[in-house]
Amino acid sequence: MHPDLKALLALQENDGQVAALDRQLHDLEVQEQRLDREREAVEAARDRARESADEEDGKRRELTHKIEAHRSLQERHVAALDGVRKAREAEAAMSQIDITRRALAQEEGDLHMLAGRVTDLRQAADLHDLELEELAQRQRDRREELAAARAKLRGELSDARARRDETAQHVSRSVLSKYERIRGREKSTALYPLRGMACGRCNTAIPLQRRNVIAAGRSIEVCEGCGVLLYATA
Repeated sequence: MHPDLKALLALQENDGQVAALDRQLHDLEVQEQRLDREREAVEAARDRARESADEEDGKRRELTHKIEAHRSLQERHVAALDGVRKAREAEAAMSQIDITRRALAQEEGDLHMLAGRVTDLRQAADLHDLELEELAQRQRDRREELAAARAKLRGELSDARARRDETAQHVSRSVLSKYERIRGREKSTALYPLRGMACGRCNTAIPLQRRNVIAAGRSIEVCEGCGVLLYATA
């Protein structure tokens, strides 16, 4: 057996444990992100309702000022009519009064609709606030569970990495360098046994001379087909 093989196999097992814990931590993060997105969706809906309400309220204020100006204008037209003596002038004054009256009626109708929209949007924002409170209560227990699980996994991950670093010290620098380069590239298992006359991963045939070197435990060879490290099981 190659002198590095036992430690290298142990190192690969350690790396598998670290990777598994990393995946579990990632899964917890994904679950927490789902909770965050659920909350953010309600917050966004509330903020849109508030922004829309503010925008509609601005339109309402502008329209209120416009109505006040038209009412003042209407009062002036009515006052002017009282002083008119000629029929043509009276007809012109009545026409102005009628135009202003129709404009006021339209604007007052629009004002009523705007006021209703502002009220509805404010109520919608308030309902979203209530929904956020209920959501926070529903999520509280789950978030506490996720936080506890995350803390536990981080402790386990720290221990696993410490064991991994300890094991790595028992592998020669040259072999460790090859192993880490392959594992970093493949993001998976880097060390495979020979399977008969071929690579245990990609089934590429290994030349007899190299097989003999591997079988004799004199070397841990790189597969020419897929680039992983190969060793003999016996």
